[in-house]
Amino acid sequence: MTTPANQPPNNPGHRIVPDTTEIDYRVLKTVPTYDQAQELVDRLSDGGFPVEKTRIVGTGLRSVEQITGRMTTGKAALRGAVSGLWFGLMIGLLFIILAPDAGWPVILLMALGFGAIWGAIFGGLGHAATRGRRDFSSVQVMEAESYDVLVEATHVGQAARVAEGQPMTENPA
Repeated sequence: MTTPANQPPNNPGHRIVPDTTEIDYRVLKTVPTYDQAQELVDRLSDGGFPVEKTRIVGTGLRSVEQITGRMTTGKAALRGAVSGLWFGLMIGLLFIILAPDAGWPVILLMALGFGAIWGAIFGGLGHAATRGRRDFSSVQVMEAESYDVLVEATHVGQAARVAEGQPMTENPA
């Protein structure tokens, strides 16, 4: 098996998602939202169509960053403290498992305390190091203008019939 030039041989995705140059895909339908594309593929699945012959491709991709609020050193320290609590909990539980005869409440409280303190320190210092270049928090997502539901060319007619609610017929060769 040869590996396409755009995918390295150690990329596990090249075994799961076939390269479009190797398989002839045709557009079954173009829809404006991912939910509609997902609904179409679900309808194909419910109708018995071999959905492994389909793919959903977003076109016109863009990155959208939604600003969620102002970030201060105090807020960064608080977020760091919360993250540190989780890390401290994990370390505390690990110590409790490895040393079950020790006073587990003390170990757990100390691990939570140290985790929160170090998390707050690193969170606050990390934000302060930006020197005001990023004084906001945000969430970033990728959006597409539209989504194409593609089907292998040998199965596109059958997929169109199943999408319209007709019963599944024998698989083509």
